[in-house]
Amino acid sequence: MASNNLLGAGPHMFTGENYHTWMIKMKAYLKALSLWETIESEADPPPLGPNPTVAQMKIYEDLKSRKPKALTCLHSALSEVIFTRIMACETPKEAWEKLKKEFDGRDRVKTVKLLTLKREFEMLRIKEGDTVKDYSAKLLEIVNKIRLFGEVFPNSKAVEKMMISLLVRFESKISAKEESCDLKTLSVAELISKLQAQELK
Repeated sequence: MASNNLLGAGPHMFTGENYHTWMIKMKAYLKALSLWETIESEADPPPLGPNPTVAQMKIYEDLKSRKPKALTCLHSALSEVIFTRIMACETPKEAWEKLKKEFDGRDRVKTVKLLTLKREFEMLRIKEGDTVKDYSAKLLEIVNKIRLFGEVFPNSKAVEKMMISLLVRFESKISAKEESCDLKTLSVAELISKLQAQELK
């Protein structure tokens, strides 16, 4: 009964993003339905002996149906685009391995790119001669690239970065902003606008 309820809930859909998260959820889902062994092994259940009992036949049929059930679960957990990549696979193990081969590496590359962008963000400083517009454009470009990778990046972090990396010429303005605003709700656009006004003075 519990298995049927779980099956009805449906597995987490994989669209090509966040493979590792999907893999963990899918593995747990298949384990809950006692289907994970079919991913780990392609072995078929041993054949029935002569004169099997009804109970033995029932167990055998159950074991034999696990591979197609697991494959169906995988199919239902993939978007149409991803499904076309594994639709020729005949066993759940083959489908699982193909997905792993294609997307596991992609996630590693994505992680490295994210780390590089985060390092760029941390290292970015306003240079002498840069305007607020120049600096904010560079900063927001990095922030937007990080967000494109699906990373949650709060506005408050970008605001804080601007506040701590601006040159001495803005110190009085920064102090005034810190006293008059909640930095957690201050938008980047609002901060840029106020700093540009100060710059013009």
